This record gives sequence, C-alpha cells and structure tokens, in this order.
Amino acid sequence: MADSHALLESLDQLRSELNQALADQNWEQLAELNARVKPTIEPLMLELEAGRIDPALIRDRLEALNEFVESANQVAVKARDEARESLKGVNQNRKASRAYENVSTTPRR
Repeated sequence: MADSHALLESLDQLRSELNQALADQNWEQLAELNARVKPTIEPLMLELEAGRIDPALIRDRLEALNEFVESANQVAVKARDEARESLKGVNQNRKASRAYENVSTTPRR
C-alpha cells in the first residue's frame, strides 16, 4: 500500500514545478515535467480505486492540473504568435536590407 499523503504531496510538488516552469516560459523544463505527470497520477488512481483516498482530494488536484493545462496552452499559443511576428519582422528587415544593398551597389549611369 502506497502512502496516500506522500502521493498527494508529490502531485502538489509537480504542479508547483509546472507552474514555475510556465511562469519562466521554460519550455524544455515543461516537457521534462510533463513526462512525470502520468507516473505521478497513476499511483493516486490506484489508491482511489482501492478506496484508500478521499475522491475529493484527487478531484481538486486534477481540476487544478486541468486549469494549468489550459493556462499553459494559452501561454504557448501567445509565445508562438509572438515568435511568428518576430520572424515576420526579421524577414521584412532582410528584404529591406537586400533592396538597399541592390540600390546602393548598382552603378549609376
């Protein structure tokens, strides 16, 4: 039998680390932490099925985790859009630079 309290603390710690990584927009760390979600939740589900843990405790944490996922998705979409706009700016600057280079190096008649 697993220690339900320790399992809940483990999930709480993981959620805290996920929130911090999201706040820092540390995408690499988020990916690493994401890989720990399922192995952290599975033992809790076994405890729930065995009736050794209050369903409300798990439900509350899973709802909080779901809210995190929604928030992370919004931040990721915003970061993607910002990166897209930045790349557009770089491309526009590159085109302008080429145009200027062509005009400034073309011999006058």
